[in-house]
Amino acid sequence: MLDAIAWKFQTGTQWVQLPEKYGNWRGIYNRLRMWCADGTREGVFTELLAQADADEELNWVVSVDSTIVRAHQHAAGARKKNRPSHRRTGR
Repeated sequence: MLDAIAWKFQTGTQWVQLPEKYGNWRGIYNRLRMWCADGTREGVFTELLAQADADEELNWVVSVDSTIVRAHQHAAGARKKNRPSHRRTGR
């Protein structure tokens, strides 16, 4: 069950593409939904993290990308000064 959930999120694929070796994707999806709603998922995740941390199997690496790309206002479709609009009025 946990392997199926991990595989889905590691690959970023849709639930329907879950390999058959994990079982019925609908059942796994519904179980995950229920676990999220009742807090079970958070508890399992916290316990797994604590166990991995105790076994010194965690490598806490954080990467932050603060790249910002902005388009000029005219590239975004803003009207240019002293130019008529090129839009049709529907007449």
